[in-house]
Amino acid sequence: MVGHQPPPIFRRGPAPLVRLFVLVSICLAMLIADLHYRYLEVVRQTISVVIYPMEIAAATPAELVRNATQYFATLIKVQRDNGELRQKALVDAERLLRQEELERENLRLRALMKMSERIAVTSIAADVLYEARDVFSRKVILDRGAQHDVEAGEAVVDELGMVGQVTRVYPIQSEVTLVTDKGQAVPVRIERTGQRGVLYGGGEGRLSLRYLLANADVEVGDRLVTSGLDGVFLPGIPVARVTDVNRDLQAFAQIGCVPLADVGRIAQVLILGRQKLPPVPRPDAAAPATKE
Repeated sequence: MVGHQPPPIFRRGPAPLVRLFVLVSICLAMLIADLHYRYLEVVRQTISVVIYPMEIAAATPAELVRNATQYFATLIKVQRDNGELRQKALVDAERLLRQEELERENLRLRALMKMSERIAVTSIAADVLYEARDVFSRKVILDRGAQHDVEAGEAVVDELGMVGQVTRVYPIQSEVTLVTDKGQAVPVRIERTGQRGVLYGGGEGRLSLRYLLANADVEVGDRLVTSGLDGVFLPGIPVARVTDVNRDLQAFAQIGCVPLADVGRIAQVLILGRQKLPPVPRPDAAAPATKE
Protein backbone atom coordinates (compact mmCIF):
# COMPACT_ATOMS: atom_id res chain seq x y z
CA MET A 1 0.00 0.00 0.00
CA VAL A 2 1.27 3.34 -1.06
CA GLY A 3 2.23 5.65 1.86
CA HIS A 4 2.24 2.94 4.42
CA GLN A 5 4.89 3.43 7.16
CA PRO A 6 6.01 0.81 9.66
CA PRO A 7 5.14 1.28 13.31
CA PRO A 8 7.65 3.21 15.49
CA ILE A 9 8.63 0.05 17.28
CA PHE A 10 10.02 -1.27 14.09
CA ARG A 11 11.88 1.88 13.15
CA ARG A 12 15.60 1.55 13.39
CA GLY A 13 17.88 4.54 14.11
CA PRO A 14 21.64 4.83 14.11
CA ALA A 15 23.48 2.11 15.84
CA PRO A 16 24.67 2.81 19.45
CA LEU A 17 28.26 2.66 18.38
CA VAL A 18 27.58 5.31 15.79
CA ARG A 19 25.87 7.49 18.33
CA LEU A 20 28.82 7.13 20.70
CA PHE A 21 31.21 8.05 17.96
CA VAL A 22 29.19 11.11 17.04
CA LEU A 23 29.01 12.29 20.67
CA VAL A 24 32.71 11.77 21.23
CA SER A 25 33.49 13.64 18.05
CA ILE A 26 31.31 16.56 19.12
CA CYS A 27 32.98 16.64 22.55
CA LEU A 28 36.44 16.57 21.04
CA ALA A 29 35.51 19.33 18.62
CA MET A 30 34.15 21.46 21.47
CA LEU A 31 37.26 20.84 23.57
CA ILE A 32 39.56 21.77 20.69
CA ALA A 33 37.53 24.86 19.87
CA ASP A 34 37.44 25.91 23.55
CA LEU A 35 41.14 25.29 23.89
CA HIS A 36 41.94 27.64 21.03
CA TYR A 37 39.12 30.15 21.06
CA ARG A 38 37.67 29.96 24.67
CA TYR A 39 34.15 29.53 23.32
CA LEU A 40 32.90 27.77 26.44
CA GLU A 41 34.20 30.33 28.97
CA VAL A 42 30.80 31.94 29.32
CA VAL A 43 29.20 28.55 29.76
CA ARG A 44 31.68 27.60 32.47
CA GLN A 45 31.17 30.87 34.34
CA THR A 46 27.41 30.48 34.13
CA ILE A 47 27.58 26.93 35.41
CA SER A 48 29.96 27.95 38.24
CA VAL A 49 27.55 30.70 39.31
CA VAL A 50 24.65 28.26 39.27
CA ILE A 51 26.38 25.54 41.27
CA TYR A 52 28.23 27.88 43.72
CA PRO A 53 25.40 27.82 46.33
CA MET A 54 25.33 24.04 46.10
CA GLU A 55 29.09 23.90 46.64
CA ILE A 56 28.77 26.16 49.68
CA ALA A 57 25.90 24.07 51.03
CA ALA A 58 27.90 20.90 50.52
CA ALA A 59 31.05 22.33 52.14
CA THR A 60 29.32 24.04 55.10
CA PRO A 61 28.88 20.95 57.35
CA ALA A 62 32.51 19.96 56.94
CA GLU A 63 33.62 23.55 57.62
CA LEU A 64 31.44 23.73 60.72
CA VAL A 65 32.84 20.47 62.02
CA ARG A 66 36.39 21.62 61.32
CA ASN A 67 35.84 25.01 63.01
CA ALA A 68 34.16 23.41 66.03
CA THR A 69 36.98 20.91 66.39
CA GLN A 70 39.57 23.68 66.15
CA TYR A 71 37.64 25.83 68.67
CA PHE A 72 37.39 23.10 71.28
CA ALA A 73 41.01 22.11 70.76
CA THR A 74 42.05 25.74 71.25
CA LEU A 75 39.79 26.05 74.30
CA ILE A 76 41.27 22.95 75.90
CA LYS A 77 44.80 24.19 75.20
CA VAL A 78 44.02 27.65 76.65
CA GLN A 79 42.50 26.10 79.78
CA ARG A 80 45.52 23.83 80.19
CA ASP A 81 47.89 26.77 79.69
CA ASN A 82 45.91 28.88 82.17
CA GLY A 83 46.06 26.08 84.73
CA GLU A 84 49.81 25.75 84.26
CA LEU A 85 50.26 29.53 84.52
CA ARG A 86 48.16 29.69 87.69
CA GLN A 87 50.14 26.85 89.21
CA LYS A 88 53.39 28.54 88.24
CA ALA A 89 52.14 31.84 89.69
CA LEU A 90 51.27 30.11 92.98
CA VAL A 91 54.69 28.46 93.11
CA ASP A 92 56.42 31.76 92.32
CA ALA A 93 54.34 33.59 94.94
CA GLU A 94 55.14 30.96 97.55
CA ARG A 95 58.83 31.09 96.64
CA LEU A 96 58.78 34.90 96.83
CA LEU A 97 57.07 34.87 100.23
CA ARG A 98 59.54 32.29 101.49
CA GLN A 99 62.44 34.36 100.17
CA GLU A 100 61.07 37.53 101.78
CA GLU A 101 60.60 35.70 105.08
CA LEU A 102 64.17 34.37 104.88
CA GLU A 103 65.45 37.87 104.16
CA ARG A 104 63.53 39.27 107.15
CA GLU A 105 64.84 36.46 109.34
CA ASN A 106 68.36 37.12 108.08
CA LEU A 107 68.01 40.81 108.96
CA ARG A 108 66.73 39.91 112.43
CA LEU A 109 69.62 37.52 112.98
CA ARG A 110 72.12 40.14 111.85
CA ALA A 111 70.57 42.65 114.24
CA LEU A 112 70.70 40.08 117.04
CA MET A 113 74.38 39.48 116.32
CA LYS A 114 75.02 43.22 116.53
CA MET A 115 73.11 43.34 119.82
CA SER A 116 75.20 40.44 121.11
CA GLU A 117 78.40 42.24 120.11
CA ARG A 118 77.35 45.38 121.99
CA ILE A 119 76.64 43.47 125.21
CA ALA A 120 79.76 42.13 126.89
CA VAL A 121 78.26 38.88 128.20
CA THR A 122 77.72 35.44 126.83
CA SER A 123 74.41 34.98 125.03
CA ILE A 124 72.36 32.10 123.65
CA ALA A 125 70.25 32.41 120.51
CA ALA A 126 66.77 30.91 120.81
CA ASP A 127 63.55 30.61 118.83
CA VAL A 128 60.09 31.29 120.22
CA LEU A 129 58.08 28.07 120.06
CA TYR A 130 54.68 29.31 121.18
CA GLU A 131 52.87 31.59 123.59
CA ALA A 132 52.05 30.15 127.01
CA ARG A 133 48.42 29.14 127.48
CA ASP A 134 47.62 31.59 130.26
CA VAL A 135 45.16 34.41 129.63
CA PHE A 136 46.23 36.22 132.82
CA SER A 137 49.93 36.53 131.97
CA ARG A 138 52.19 37.35 129.07
CA LYS A 139 54.68 34.52 128.60
CA VAL A 140 56.34 32.65 125.75
CA ILE A 141 58.21 29.35 125.50
CA LEU A 142 61.71 29.16 124.00
CA ASP A 143 63.50 26.16 122.49
CA ARG A 144 66.48 26.41 124.87
CA GLY A 145 66.63 25.09 128.42
CA ALA A 146 68.87 23.76 131.17
CA GLN A 147 70.75 21.55 128.73
CA HIS A 148 71.81 24.73 126.94
CA ASP A 149 72.98 26.46 130.18
CA VAL A 150 69.90 28.67 130.44
CA GLU A 151 69.21 29.90 133.99
CA ALA A 152 66.18 31.48 135.60
CA GLY A 153 66.40 35.25 135.94
CA GLU A 154 68.39 35.85 132.75
CA ALA A 155 67.32 38.71 130.51
CA VAL A 156 65.91 38.04 127.04
CA VAL A 157 66.29 40.59 124.23
CA ASP A 158 65.69 40.89 120.51
CA GLU A 159 67.27 43.23 117.97
CA LEU A 160 65.20 46.19 119.25
CA GLY A 161 65.47 45.82 123.00
CA MET A 162 64.37 43.89 126.04
CA VAL A 163 61.72 41.22 125.59
CA GLY A 164 61.46 39.82 129.10
CA GLN A 165 63.07 37.57 131.69
CA VAL A 166 63.52 33.83 132.02
CA THR A 167 61.25 32.79 134.89
CA ARG A 168 61.19 29.00 134.56
CA VAL A 169 63.67 26.55 133.07
CA TYR A 170 62.98 23.03 131.78
CA PRO A 171 65.51 20.55 130.40
CA ILE A 172 65.11 21.59 126.74
CA GLN A 173 62.78 24.58 127.01
CA SER A 174 62.38 27.70 129.07
CA GLU A 175 59.57 30.09 129.96
CA VAL A 176 59.99 33.83 129.49
CA THR A 177 57.80 36.41 131.18
CA LEU A 178 57.44 39.40 128.86
CA VAL A 179 58.06 42.95 130.02
CA THR A 180 54.37 43.69 129.42
CA ASP A 181 53.28 41.12 132.02
CA LYS A 182 51.59 42.75 135.02
CA GLY A 183 53.90 40.97 137.41
CA GLN A 184 57.11 42.10 135.71
CA ALA A 185 59.21 45.03 137.00
CA VAL A 186 62.45 46.36 135.49
CA PRO A 187 64.69 49.05 137.05
CA VAL A 188 65.32 51.64 134.34
CA ARG A 189 66.67 55.10 133.79
CA ILE A 190 65.75 57.85 131.35
CA GLU A 191 68.51 57.84 128.77
CA ARG A 192 68.30 61.61 128.23
CA THR A 193 68.47 62.71 131.87
CA GLY A 194 69.70 59.70 133.83
CA GLN A 195 66.73 59.77 136.23
CA ARG A 196 65.86 56.36 137.60
CA GLY A 197 62.55 54.62 138.07
CA VAL A 198 60.88 51.23 137.88
CA LEU A 199 59.04 50.08 134.79
CA TYR A 200 56.02 47.84 135.37
CA GLY A 201 54.09 45.76 132.88
CA GLY A 202 50.53 46.85 132.31
CA GLY A 203 49.18 44.13 130.05
CA GLU A 204 47.85 44.62 126.50
CA GLY A 205 51.24 45.79 125.29
CA ARG A 206 51.49 48.73 127.73
CA LEU A 207 54.01 49.70 130.43
CA SER A 208 54.04 52.28 133.22
CA LEU A 209 57.03 54.12 134.68
CA ARG A 210 56.61 54.68 138.42
CA TYR A 211 58.22 56.53 141.31
CA LEU A 212 59.06 59.72 139.43
CA LEU A 213 57.87 62.99 140.98
CA ALA A 214 55.30 65.08 139.15
CA ASN A 215 57.97 67.70 138.36
CA ALA A 216 60.46 65.12 137.05
CA ASP A 217 62.19 65.93 133.78
CA VAL A 218 60.51 63.38 131.54
CA GLU A 219 59.04 63.97 128.11
CA VAL A 220 57.09 62.05 125.51
CA GLY A 221 59.57 60.22 123.29
CA ASP A 222 62.20 59.68 126.01
CA ARG A 223 63.87 56.30 125.75
CA LEU A 224 64.22 54.08 128.81
CA VAL A 225 67.15 51.70 129.31
CA THR A 226 67.98 49.28 132.09
CA SER A 227 69.80 50.87 135.03
CA GLY A 228 71.50 47.67 136.20
CA LEU A 229 70.90 48.50 139.88
CA ASP A 230 69.21 45.17 140.56
CA GLY A 231 72.26 43.18 139.50
CA VAL A 232 70.07 41.07 137.19
CA PHE A 233 69.71 43.13 134.04
CA LEU A 234 72.79 44.58 132.40
CA PRO A 235 72.79 48.39 132.30
CA GLY A 236 72.00 50.15 129.04
CA ILE A 237 69.63 47.64 127.43
CA PRO A 238 66.85 49.53 125.56
CA VAL A 239 63.47 48.75 127.09
CA ALA A 240 60.70 51.23 126.27
CA ARG A 241 59.69 54.66 125.01
CA VAL A 242 57.54 57.21 126.85
CA THR A 243 54.20 57.82 125.12
CA ASP A 244 52.29 59.99 127.61
CA VAL A 245 52.93 61.93 130.84
CA ASN A 246 50.20 62.97 133.30
CA ARG A 247 51.19 65.30 136.18
CA ASP A 248 47.71 66.38 137.37
CA LEU A 249 47.23 66.75 141.15
CA GLN A 250 49.44 63.85 142.16
CA ALA A 251 52.77 63.57 143.92
CA PHE A 252 54.07 61.16 141.31
CA ALA A 253 53.72 61.50 137.57
CA GLN A 254 51.70 58.91 135.70
CA ILE A 255 53.91 57.91 132.78
CA GLY A 256 52.77 55.53 130.05
CA CYS A 257 55.23 53.66 127.85
CA VAL A 258 55.41 51.07 125.10
CA PRO A 259 58.13 48.43 124.72
CA LEU A 260 60.70 48.95 122.01
CA ALA A 261 60.69 45.24 121.20
CA ASP A 262 57.71 43.93 119.26
CA VAL A 263 56.75 41.51 122.03
CA GLY A 264 53.61 40.46 120.19
CA ARG A 265 55.48 39.07 117.17
CA ILE A 266 58.90 37.97 118.35
CA ALA A 267 60.50 35.01 116.59
CA GLN A 268 64.22 34.95 117.46
CA VAL A 269 65.74 36.21 120.71
CA LEU A 270 68.97 36.27 122.68
CA ILE A 271 69.19 34.96 126.23
CA LEU A 272 71.80 37.05 128.02
CA GLY A 273 74.01 35.53 130.67
CA ARG A 274 74.10 37.08 134.11
CA GLN A 275 76.46 39.93 134.82
CA LYS A 276 79.55 38.71 136.61
CA LEU A 277 79.98 40.98 139.63
CA PRO A 278 83.36 41.17 141.36
CA PRO A 279 83.53 39.45 144.75
CA VAL A 280 82.87 41.69 147.74
CA PRO A 281 85.93 41.89 150.03
CA ARG A 282 85.41 40.65 153.58
CA PRO A 283 85.46 43.50 156.12
CA ASP A 284 87.38 41.40 158.64
CA ALA A 285 90.22 40.74 156.25
CA ALA A 286 93.33 42.07 157.96
CA ALA A 287 95.99 43.88 156.03
CA PRO A 288 99.31 42.07 155.92
CA ALA A 289 101.81 43.26 158.50
CA THR A 290 104.75 45.27 157.26
CA LYS A 291 108.21 44.87 158.54
CA GLU A 292 109.85 47.86 160.11
